[in-house]
Amino acid sequence: MSTESHPEREPGPARPSRDVPTRHKGPLELRRRQAQQGTADQHLLDTHGAGRFVHTDPWRVMRIQSEFVEGFGALAELGPAVSVFGSARTVPGTPYYETGVEIGRLLAEAGVAVITGGGPGSMEAANRGAVEGSGTSVGLGIELPFETGLNPWVDLGINFRYFFARKTMFVKYAHGFVVLPGGLGTLDELFEAMVLVQTGKVTSFPIVLVGSEFWGPLLDWLRSTLVREGMISAADMDLVQVSDEAEETVRLALAGLGADARRGGMFGSADDTDLDDPGLDEGGAPAGEAGQRA
Repeated sequence: MSTESHPEREPGPARPSRDVPTRHKGPLELRRRQAQQGTADQHLLDTHGAGRFVHTDPWRVMRIQSEFVEGFGALAELGPAVSVFGSARTVPGTPYYETGVEIGRLLAEAGVAVITGGGPGSMEAANRGAVEGSGTSVGLGIELPFETGLNPWVDLGINFRYFFARKTMFVKYAHGFVVLPGGLGTLDELFEAMVLVQTGKVTSFPIVLVGSEFWGPLLDWLRSTLVREGMISAADMDLVQVSDEAEETVRLALAGLGADARRGGMFGSADDTDLDDPGLDEGGAPAGEAGQRA
C-alpha cells in the first residue's frame, strides 16, 4: 500500500438546499429572489403604476402579432401588386417625381396594385399615379419621430409601429420591386430585397432600379469592391436591372407575374409549392447554385 500522502481536495460548492423558495408562474419556475415576484393576477389587478404594463416585452409581442394580423387581413385579397420605393424628399414637378407618377399609372392600367411606404415624395408620386390610372393605391406607413402621416393619394392605408412587420407586407404581397432614387430607407429596402432573392427566400422577383445616372456609381462600387473581393459573386449583380424609362421599368417589374401566378404575393402557402418542379428542392426553394449563394 502506498504511503504517499494526497493533498486534500478543495471542497466543492454546497448543493442548494431543497428548502429554497420556489414558485411556478405559468411555464416558468422561479427560485430564491425570483420567487418573490408578485403573481400574474397581482400585476393585473394592482392599480399602482397604471399603464406601465403596455411597455413590457410580453405586451409588445401582442402588438407585433396584431400588426401582422391586421396587415395580412387588409392585403390578403389585394391581387397582383408591385412595391415602389423612393425618397420622401422628392419634390413634385421634378423628373424623379413625374417618373414615379407615370410608373404608378402604368402599373394601375396593367391591373396591378401599387404599394408604397405611404409617405411624401416618390411614394406619393407612385400612389398618385395609381389613383390616376384607376388602380389600387396602398400605403404602408411607419411611426417615426418626424411622422407626416399617409399621403392623400393612398386609398388603402395601414400604419405600423414596427419596421419588420411593415417590411414583411412590402414583400409578401408584391411580385416585384421598383426602386426610384432615394436615401437610407430606400437602400435598406433595396438590399433586403436583393438578399431575399439571393438566398432563395423569394423567387421570380424582379428588382428594377430607376435612373442609371443615380444608381450607376453604386453598382460600379458593388462590382469593383464586393465582387472583386469575393464578398458576392458576379452573378449576384444580375439580381437587379436598371431602366431610365417608365414603360421599360413597368415591363421589367411585371415579368415576375408570368413566372409566379400565385395570388397574394411571393410567399404563397405550402399548398402553392410544386414539389415536382425539378427547379425546386424539397422545401420549395430554388435548387442548385442560385439557392446557395448567400
